[in-house]
Amino acid sequence: MQSLSTRRYDLDWLRVIAFLILIFYHSGMFYVTWDWHVKSVYAGEDVEWLMRLSSPWRLSLLFFISGVALRFAADKKPPLQMMRSRLSRLGLPILFGMILVVAPQSWLQLVENGEFTGSFFEFWPHYIDPLSEYSITTPTWNHLWYVVYLLVYSLMILPVAGPLSRFASGPFAKLTQRVFAGRMGVVWAIILPIAPHILMRLFLDQHFPTTHDLTGDWANHAHSLTMVLSGYFLAKDEAFWGAIQRGWKLVAGLMIALGIVLTLVWNNWDLFGGEAAPFEAWLWPARIARIFYAWMVIYSLLGMAQQFLNRDSKALRYLTDAVFPWYILHQTLIVVFGFWLTRQGLPVAVEASLVIGLTVLGCVIGHEFIRRVPLLRPLFGLKWEPSRSRNAMVATP
Repeated sequence: MQSLSTRRYDLDWLRVIAFLILIFYHSGMFYVTWDWHVKSVYAGEDVEWLMRLSSPWRLSLLFFISGVALRFAADKKPPLQMMRSRLSRLGLPILFGMILVVAPQSWLQLVENGEFTGSFFEFWPHYIDPLSEYSITTPTWNHLWYVVYLLVYSLMILPVAGPLSRFASGPFAKLTQRVFAGRMGVVWAIILPIAPHILMRLFLDQHFPTTHDLTGDWANHAHSLTMVLSGYFLAKDEAFWGAIQRGWKLVAGLMIALGIVLTLVWNNWDLFGGEAAPFEAWLWPARIARIFYAWMVIYSLLGMAQQFLNRDSKALRYLTDAVFPWYILHQTLIVVFGFWLTRQGLPVAVEASLVIGLTVLGCVIGHEFIRRVPLLRPLFGLKWEPSRSRNAMVATP
């Protein structure tokens, strides 16, 4: 296993993969029955089972990796320097994204809902006016909520990063050595990281539905911040990563089996979802099983990445630079292309292929343009000048 004090190429790859999954997931949101900004004329239940299998873990994985990245960066730079860096690298994209990049999503959502009939240029002055009265909040951060939350969590953690790192390398590491390095290490590596999330599911989730509005999203904050802190404390923990390496194949098998069972339950949720349902007793076990499933996927991906992806390459360096601009751009591209394409009378396979293909192409072209324009680079989370260093763990989302 690669030294935990050096760059973790395996996690760089996972970060790239997790962000790329978002393109397919948000493209899927255009085709399912769940509430979203705009909808395809073909929206239905056909791909919802696949969406449910990816929904429980994709952002949790990103928050975990972001916690690892924060630890690597915080151990190398003073807290104030890191806080200034975070405010710049994350704060500028949030502001620019809210003012301009995300705005077309709100425009087309209101056009589709019949609340607005003009062009985007006619809509934009209303969008940036916080007193505008629409059925949705404007201006908004939409899919950039992850970046907003990560910035807030980073600013909470960095002032106490020194004591946290010393605790993680000292008493915490001694404890994890006893827990994760023993015969039951793999079992504890499955159970302990999700124990807080089970408590949150039992006592918080039903009282605080997810809103992504920052101020009242307490259950989501509890889960997301816990994943960031888990990544921070476990980033350099040899016992934990040893357990991941030893157990990922077993956990992957359990994950597949649990995913099949949960898919059967989710696809027949009417049997489990109400007081009159004949199998209501399965409702809470299924909810808890969903938490186990999510961590098992993350556990398996961490293990597979350690074994197969822990190497540098030109492709990785390019994608590491590209992935944050891609993230900022992708959902707006999906909404714009999807809104237009679904009105062209195309077969569903052609429409879906074009939505995904044009979104990826738009991300590629957008990044190639952005990275060549110094004034645009910081607005999309890139440094003013391309970095020549390969030795520091990525500190962006």
